[in-house]
Amino acid sequence: MRKTFLRLGSLFALFAVVLGAFGAHALEGAVAPEQLATFETGVRYQFYHALALIGVGLLMYWRKTNLLPWAGRLFAIGILLFSGSIYLLSLRELLQIEVSWAGPITPIGGTLFIIGWALLLVSTYQENQRSYRQRSKESE
Repeated sequence: MRKTFLRLGSLFALFAVVLGAFGAHALEGAVAPEQLATFETGVRYQFYHALALIGVGLLMYWRKTNLLPWAGRLFAIGILLFSGSIYLLSLRELLQIEVSWAGPITPIGGTLFIIGWALLLVSTYQENQRSYRQRSKESE
């Protein structure tokens, strides 16, 4: 699971850089300044939470708690829902697509971010749990 979060975090960070460059160069002048600012918000939150995913992946090398994987999952799903819906909403006129359904998804993604951060906080109060391998060795 920790490698999955490291890989996902790296992938989301990579795409945040690509989308940020796309927004700065290809979208400037193609969309209204408000839409570009909205797009940049999606990129910024994607990057923050990509770094959070990498942090969760690294923490999982030292900490064994049941909440860390949940924090990582919520960050990943939050990126897809929050940033993904913001990208669609900010580009709807350029792409000429109907995405009114995406508006209510944005706060769901934001809520997942908040819960993910709360779980990360609470995980710091949990005792380290022994891994399956450690328990099997002790029982032998």
